Amino acid sequence: MPDQPEIESNASDAALVQRLRSGQQEAFEILYDRYSRLVFSTVLRVLNQVQEAEDVTQDVFVNLWKKDIYNPNRGSLSSFLCLLARSRALDKLRSRSSSQKSLDRWQSILSPEAPQPTPFEHANLQERQGFVKEAMNQLPDAQRQVLEMVYYTGLSQSEISNQLEVPLGTVKTRSRQGLLKLSQLLKTVLE
Repeated sequence: MPDQPEIESNASDAALVQRLRSGQQEAFEILYDRYSRLVFSTVLRVLNQVQEAEDVTQDVFVNLWKKDIYNPNRGSLSSFLCLLARSRALDKLRSRSSSQKSLDRWQSILSPEAPQPTPFEHANLQERQGFVKEAMNQLPDAQRQVLEMVYYTGLSQSEISNQLEVPLGTVKTRSRQGLLKLSQLLKTVLE
């Protein structure tokens, strides 16, 4: 390649792009020095991650170097680079979101919902349920009825009060007394 005159750092963007098209690396270096901070800050505002912003900034400038993508008749180089940078950053953001969704989907497929109890754990659970049932049968009927309505049917104390047609305070007292007695009966068995 014949010697070309040295490029001045204050050359216009259009002149630098023209030199860049003819393969002059010095033109690229000047453009990079001139606009890399602008491109990087544009990308960083979108991605909020320095490493990704550096990668996208590099990608923008590689595209400027390798492809004839800028047309000076359509606007300034700084506007073009910012638009390209923002577009690539949004692409990266969508890719990141898509990758995260894909990862979440695979994790839900691969990870079991809840570990199944071993036969020993299952037998132990059945034994404990038997103890609780026996203890519940030892409670006075009124206390047992309230506790069964709370824990087996999921009713609130005020709903139980309405159903049994007794004051709310009575339901609370029966519940509290039933739990205390149940606790005493199961204390030695479930320790």
